[in-house]
Amino acid sequence: MSDLGRDRSVACIATPPAIPLSLAEIVENGLCIGCGLCRSLAGPQEIAMIMTPEGRLRPVARVALNHSTLTRINAVCPGTRIAGPPPSQTATAALTDTVWGPAERVSLGYAGDPAVRFQASSGGVLTALGQFLLTSGRVNFVLHVSASRTAPMRSERRLSFDAASVLEGAGSRYGPVAPLENFSEILARGKPFALIAKPCDITAVRNLARHDPRVDKYMSYALAFVCGGASDLSKSEQVLQRFGLAEDELALFRYRGYGNPGLNRIETKDGRAFQLTYRQLWEDEDKWMIQPRCKICPDAVGQVADIVASDAWLNGGPAVDDEALNGIIVRTRRGLELFDAAVAAGALAIKRKSSFAELGELQSHQTRKRRAVWARLKGIEIAGKPVPVITALEDCARQNALADNLVEGRGARDRAKRGRLGEPRPVPRGEVVIVKDGCP
Repeated sequence: MSDLGRDRSVACIATPPAIPLSLAEIVENGLCIGCGLCRSLAGPQEIAMIMTPEGRLRPVARVALNHSTLTRINAVCPGTRIAGPPPSQTATAALTDTVWGPAERVSLGYAGDPAVRFQASSGGVLTALGQFLLTSGRVNFVLHVSASRTAPMRSERRLSFDAASVLEGAGSRYGPVAPLENFSEILARGKPFALIAKPCDITAVRNLARHDPRVDKYMSYALAFVCGGASDLSKSEQVLQRFGLAEDELALFRYRGYGNPGLNRIETKDGRAFQLTYRQLWEDEDKWMIQPRCKICPDAVGQVADIVASDAWLNGGPAVDDEALNGIIVRTRRGLELFDAAVAAGALAIKRKSSFAELGELQSHQTRKRRAVWARLKGIEIAGKPVPVITALEDCARQNALADNLVEGRGARDRAKRGRLGEPRPVPRGEVVIVKDGCP
């Protein structure tokens, strides 16, 4: 561990293994985020997505996967390969930052429609952009995530073909969801579309683009939010336990929105209602119950998206009466054209210019994490466990003192040796998990 924070010759955390990891090895080593892209590549006849007892969507092989299939999965899985923005983008970007990456513009803003701003998470920027893409004819549909229509505490992938449908899906969804489980069928539609998703989901699709030209041909825009981590479904189940409720009683389960950040609101089929504040819902960070992959995520800030939106609490933290705002990072020239058009059309309103320094203050935990991940992954690798192939991350670690990197690395190494960074072999909960084979 003596090289942590010092070695400038390191190009990446690990090199691709000669033998691809099996699906079980990816999951059991805590590398899976449950995006579902592996199921899309192999097909539902070979891979199923199940809900585990821990409350995570995980892929399980129905049959023995051949070497070719595993090689394809390893090449695109965001748990095995995480490439940052291309060097050409970084070199020509108007702004660059070691932690936050490249950008053409950084602003604070919100949805121009007050109803969208109120209903959506934070300032509603991603919802407004999704609506604008459809109403302006730039895309045929938007692939995003919404509350399940039949099980409101759970989330599901949605295709929206109009602005009203995008708004129906507004609001953060913290529980597990597999937005890419049918991605091959989405590409087969042969229509331009936009993806609104977690940074790791967009990483998966960008990985796929290097092997399937249809991605760049049809995915016109990739929009992301700065991510605090994907929670286990068990976190939501704990909320129900506070009120003595069962999941089958629910008519509504809203994590936030209808204000900034808004209340966690639960409504039952018989008309009862229960609420928690944002702080009451999440409590301390060690109670977030985020998935193992999130703890080693090198890109929660969405460096490979076209536009990224973050929470922007100017009062130092979430309060009931916060001004509804997003930090907006426009990453690419394509994203800049969209951003300028949305502002000109009134779909977005800009409060003022911002900076990476301000975002670092508003999202200080993201800065700390980006600086810590390289050392954590080195520690896991030293423990003999597989880690993702990652480029251009060690410069973040060099912003730390060597002693801090050693603490992060040794801690991760020890936790990995004790099995605390992995997952049990995925088994179904015993409940019925509906996985759609087609697209609506």
